[in-house]
Amino acid sequence: MINSMVLNKEISNWIEEYPLLKNIIALEESLWINPKYSKFNVGMENISLSMTDVKDAEERLNRFAPYIAKVFPETQIDNGIIESPIVRIDNMKVELEKICNENLPGNLLLKCDSHLKVSGSIKARGGFYEVLKHAEDLALEHNILNINEDYKKLDSDEIRQFFSKYSVVVGSTGNLGLSIGIMSAKLGFKVTVHMSADARQWKKDLLRSKGVEVIEYESDYSKAVEEGRKQSKADSNSYFVDDENSKNLFLGYSVAASRLDKQLKSMSIKVDDNNPLFVYLPCGVGGGPGGIAFGLKLLYKDNVHFFFAEPTHSPCMLIGSMTGEHDKVSVQDFGIDNITAADGLAVGRASGFVGKTLEKLMSGCYSVEDENMYKLLTKMADSEKIFLEPSALAGIPGIVKILTSKEGKEYLKINNLEDKLKNITHIAWATGGSMVPENIMDEYYNKGLSLLK
Repeated sequence: MINSMVLNKEISNWIEEYPLLKNIIALEESLWINPKYSKFNVGMENISLSMTDVKDAEERLNRFAPYIAKVFPETQIDNGIIESPIVRIDNMKVELEKICNENLPGNLLLKCDSHLKVSGSIKARGGFYEVLKHAEDLALEHNILNINEDYKKLDSDEIRQFFSKYSVVVGSTGNLGLSIGIMSAKLGFKVTVHMSADARQWKKDLLRSKGVEVIEYESDYSKAVEEGRKQSKADSNSYFVDDENSKNLFLGYSVAASRLDKQLKSMSIKVDDNNPLFVYLPCGVGGGPGGIAFGLKLLYKDNVHFFFAEPTHSPCMLIGSMTGEHDKVSVQDFGIDNITAADGLAVGRASGFVGKTLEKLMSGCYSVEDENMYKLLTKMADSEKIFLEPSALAGIPGIVKILTSKEGKEYLKINNLEDKLKNITHIAWATGGSMVPENIMDEYYNKGLSLLK
């Protein structure tokens, strides 16, 4: 038996208290159902954020839309609103049914944040929003903008010169760095992205091509964040984007909910007592999936159920939420290496802010092996002609885990959903992939192909 200590308790005692930990430590795919999951009104107790905050964030993004349409011409078709499509993936559902050898009732949709314009990942939501809010705060404070003006005026040499006196700093495994870097540089900020060892080279190269300073580390995400925070503290004109604790990032992501609602209505998909919604969100530190899940809960209350998906080598939210210790524990504490092909999810310690906020709202977490993400990547490309990066496939097995596993079936039973299985809409949230260089996507695809043989 392992004798290491975590928070003054032997790991053997942790396993005794949370038996699923044995499987998690053994790097086995695991599904954890949250025993604290509560009705919406109970789950929202002691949470300071509300729909008012989410609407404020949405209005801010609307104010910036004319500016975004001007400086990023690819967004003009949507009038500067950066939003992703949602598509039915019936062919992929058939592939999943073949894999599990069971019928999977209900609809399966893919929310394609993988194809968000400008930075090609879910991080375009929270990352862009946080930078834009910071820019607005500075511009209003120094009277170079008022809230009723056309924000297109921000696209000027004079204002870029103003922003160049300020810097933006972030620690990232890749996609958040891309979003923060691209938007900050466009506005005129000096930007530094501290990148962990698992960040892909092409992401570093792309950032540098935008004039962003990239500092690389041989260590993981936590070290990149720590060094970024340290650099930012030393400069009074520096703004640190804190992926672990940022309410602004969280709110930027939460705006996705009202936009998704419009898309579902346009597809004649209902979300109500008889038509539940299940959402599967790939999770790194937790800000992106947390914000989206929170927005969905505000909108749909008890009719939406969300699950976070993580690699078996980086199940930080799973361990943090299951033990109730959140950011006080890391996967490394339990002997898990935090090394995964799903680079966007390679995080060893979850956000305490997100974990605590969603403590009674989250339905559960599950983990996925890297090899299975690669296999699903290839099957998604073949069946739907949609190309995603490995981490973006983590949400896909969610429907299988809930409908076919003992734990998933028990969850459906407890929540009186067994007679509504055909009415459930399942959404897998695809988090990134459209900006992956073709040669690297070919490598991903071929890796999956070889594993399927």
